[in-house]
Amino acid sequence: MTQETEAAGLTVDELAARAGVTVRTVRFYSTRGLLPPPVIGPRRVGRYGPEHLSRLALIEELQHQGLTLAAIERYVQQLPPGLSAEDHALHRALVATWVPDAEAEVSRAELERRAGRSLTDDDVARLAAMGVLERTPPGAGAYGARPGADGGGDAFRVDPAVLHLGVRLLDVPIRLETVLAARDVVQEHSRAVARELTRLFRDEVWEPFGEADPDPEQVETMKSLSAHMQPMVVQALVTAFQRSMKAELRASFPADRPAE
Repeated sequence: MTQETEAAGLTVDELAARAGVTVRTVRFYSTRGLLPPPVIGPRRVGRYGPEHLSRLALIEELQHQGLTLAAIERYVQQLPPGLSAEDHALHRALVATWVPDAEAEVSRAELERRAGRSLTDDDVARLAAMGVLERTPPGAGAYGARPGADGGGDAFRVDPAVLHLGVRLLDVPIRLETVLAARDVVQEHSRAVARELTRLFRDEVWEPFGEADPDPEQVETMKSLSAHMQPMVVQALVTAFQRSMKAELRASFPADRPAE
């Protein structure tokens, strides 16, 4: 799928295929107000964009967290109108804090169906370099990836959480080396933050509370406290990063900067 097609919007069938749900599910969510209405195009055909795809991913994550449909409706109703795909992705990241996504093992055909576009070998190599997927050995028993099952023997282990982000990056005019360098910066500093926060938790919370040989009930209490704090820590980190990024951009590219 080209950028022009992406901009033109997706039909309900294309949206369902990209999101990995049925058309019936999309229509059901729409009637419950969980999805914004589509843009009505020629011949009264509804067209859906990236924000609808991201909203479906958010709903899936909320379900994964065990929320009921009524709870999901309340959550969605509290979202401000006009959220972009990036805004939805941020909400999903906060909802999914500290809960790892299960990797999916797929065939080349299933990979392209989830990506919503045909992928060249160069695209696949770029996605692999970004850590979005990795090629699995032939005959490894990957789901839907039996050699020859779809006319080819390629099989991939895919991280669903970042697949759509990776696919969108394929069309961004940024060198792969730049993308990888940015990823390394994020990983390096996020590890450092996690290391320091863990140290603080251990020194300031665990050791004063615990004993040399804490009983199982104390251990469970501390685990519960840690799990309760983690989403709040992640939200604080995301908020701090957003503010820092805005400040850096304003400093580097001031609005009143004279044209050169």
